[in-house]
Amino acid sequence: MGTDLARVRDQMLEARRGGDADTEQALIGSRRLRLQELARENPAFDDALRRLVREELLPVLPDGERSRIGAIFMNATAKGHGRVYQAGRDQHITES
Repeated sequence: MGTDLARVRDQMLEARRGGDADTEQALIGSRRLRLQELARENPAFDDALRRLVREELLPVLPDGERSRIGAIFMNATAKGHGRVYQAGRDQHITES
């Protein structure tokens, strides 16, 4: 896993340097899915990963990057003709 993460990190940094946002986001998505799979398979991994992020990653990130890491849990119920719009960040709604 460590070797794989290092490889993906290098690819991501290369994409970021080259201004290739699509590749950067694809790499982030693929790693996010893999980490979710590992956390589902092994709850101890999930705990260890959260601790790693909190204790080792967050302290070295620039302030602007720190705010991007966290968890958001939302729950909503709409009844009748009601609508629910939820977002963890920006949301743009266009209706006629």
